[in-house]
Amino acid sequence: MEENLLKTCLYDKHVALGALMSPFGGFIMPIQYTNITDEHNAVRHRAGMFDVSHMGEIFVSGPDADKFVNHIFSNDIRGMEDGKILYGMMLYPNGTTVDDLLVYKEFEPNSYLLVVNASNIAKDYEWLCAQKDGYDVTVVNESDNWGQIALQGPEAEKYAVETLGLAKAAELGFYTYYRTEDMIVSRTGYTGEDGFEIYAPHAVINEMWDTLLAAGVAPCGLGCRDTLRFEAGLPLYGHELSDEITPLEAGLGMFAKVKDKEEFIGRDALVEQKQAGLTRKSVGIELQDKAIPRAGYPVEVDGVQVGVVTTGYRSISTDRSVCVALVDKAYTELGTNVEIRIRKKVFPGIVTKRRFYETNYKK
Repeated sequence: MEENLLKTCLYDKHVALGALMSPFGGFIMPIQYTNITDEHNAVRHRAGMFDVSHMGEIFVSGPDADKFVNHIFSNDIRGMEDGKILYGMMLYPNGTTVDDLLVYKEFEPNSYLLVVNASNIAKDYEWLCAQKDGYDVTVVNESDNWGQIALQGPEAEKYAVETLGLAKAAELGFYTYYRTEDMIVSRTGYTGEDGFEIYAPHAVINEMWDTLLAAGVAPCGLGCRDTLRFEAGLPLYGHELSDEITPLEAGLGMFAKVKDKEEFIGRDALVEQKQAGLTRKSVGIELQDKAIPRAGYPVEVDGVQVGVVTTGYRSISTDRSVCVALVDKAYTELGTNVEIRIRKKVFPGIVTKRRFYETNYKK
């Protein structure tokens, strides 16, 4: 099976460390090195690093790049300064989600970097190319040329500056970046903690990994990457967002600027959905039990299914059984009583906010 999976530039490092490897997004990726709990806590309290070289990097440039990116992106890039980053989505005309992504405003005029999810690289590239008619732009998929490390946690800045020698990292505000000839350093991440995402050629990424490892930074797998992002209320494509879920249903309407922008792909459908009123919405649910709600489990009220769990865990940071679920609108008010069916039993729960853990990091 592994022969058909892609390997990142750090694959040999993971194997040498004895990581548990598993398929993810078309790649063979490390799930854990020691255990998910220890790696999770390393990021929450100190620092951890992730191989995220499987993520996609697609560059858009040309005279119409500003117009084109604003056309395919739900957020509003108008007036965006060089070195800024925005989160948002690419949508289908019906308002459901092609992918969620980061848009980096390059330091050269009419140039953007789009960072997309690993499992969607080919789909996103094809989608972007299919929307180019009438726009003078060049779209280039450079995903194979870049490696990426996510350095996350309260001590991330110390390691970025003192261990890697990235002095300018300390000057970065949240969702900004700087670029050198062969490296991009952004103050972004997917854990709820402070941290940086470093993009560079494969050889440079390998050297940085070794340097951080020698300095005592914990290598972390995709297992705790998911528990961390989940606790912080961050969505995962294929779970909280998908080609069947709109940003409004996912509770991410703030990143779909239907009021500020007169046009982008999917806008009309979102306007209609807003006017008609949502029929379902993403919520948090806390179980009054230690049972663990998993993705796909039904949410019920009086024995009738009213929703489905999209992600669920026994939260490592809070020791609570919690989940995010897509639920019929009538049952989305905070404090609403619901039940989660786990196999043949049902467990009482209560609707809460989707962010289950507040970190100390002040954005």
